[in-house]
Amino acid sequence: MLKLYYYEEIYQTMKKAAKFALIKTIPIFLGYLFLGIAFGLLLQKSGLGVFWAFLISTLVYAGSIQFALVGILTGGLSYITTAVMTLFINSRHAFYGLTFIERFKEMKKAYPYMVFSLTDETYSLLCSMARPADFTDREWKQATFFVSLFDQCYWVLGSVLGALMGELIKFDTTGIDFAMTALFVVICVDQWKAARTHIPAMTGFICGALFLMLIRTSNFILPALAATVAILLFLRRTVEQKMEDNNP
Repeated sequence: MLKLYYYEEIYQTMKKAAKFALIKTIPIFLGYLFLGIAFGLLLQKSGLGVFWAFLISTLVYAGSIQFALVGILTGGLSYITTAVMTLFINSRHAFYGLTFIERFKEMKKAYPYMVFSLTDETYSLLCSMARPADFTDREWKQATFFVSLFDQCYWVLGSVLGALMGELIKFDTTGIDFAMTALFVVICVDQWKAARTHIPAMTGFICGALFLMLIRTSNFILPALAATVAILLFLRRTVEQKMEDNNP
C-alpha cells in the first residue's frame, strides 16, 4: 500500500511538472514545428529521407548546424572540416552551459541530457521561467527537464513531418534551401539589435568577405572563422569595455 502511494505521488508530481512545461513551451512548439518542417524538406530534397531526419534531429539536435549538415553530408567535406565548423558554429552553447552548470548537476541522471539539449530557445526559456510558489524542488527540476524534452520532441516532429511531406506530396521545393539563410539573417538582425557593441559582428562580416574574395570557394569558412576568433581575442578588452560603457 505504501509502495502504491509512493508511485502515485511520483506520477502526480511529474504530471504537474509536465503540464507546466507544456504550457511554457507552446511558443517554441510553433516555431520548431515550422522550422523543423523546412529542415525536413531540405533534407529530403537532398536525397536524405525520413530516417535521416529522425536520426539527425535526435542525435545532433543543434538547429543551425543541422541545416549546415545537409550540405556537409551531400558535399563530401572532410571530418576535420566538419568538426571545426561544428565547434565554431555551436561554441556559444558552451557559454550557455556555464549559466546552468550547477543547476543541471543537481538533476543527477538527467544532467548529461540537459547539457545536450540546451538550444538557444531552451536556454532563453529557462532563463526567463520563474518558479511557481507551490513547486517543490523535485517538481521544479522535473519541469526543467520536461521543457528540454518537449522542445526536442517538437523539433524531431517537425523534421520528420517535413521529410514525409517531401516524399508524399509532390510540389516545387525551389527556394526551400533558403530557409537556412533566412534563419541566419533573422538571428543576425536580432543579435545586432540586442548587442551592446557591433565590433564582433563587423569583424565576422569583414573576415568572411575578405576570405571569400581571396579563396572564392566554400573553403573560405574555416579560415574566416579562425581569423575572426583571433581578432576578437586580440580586441577582447576593447569589446568588454564597450559592453560595460553601454550597460545601463
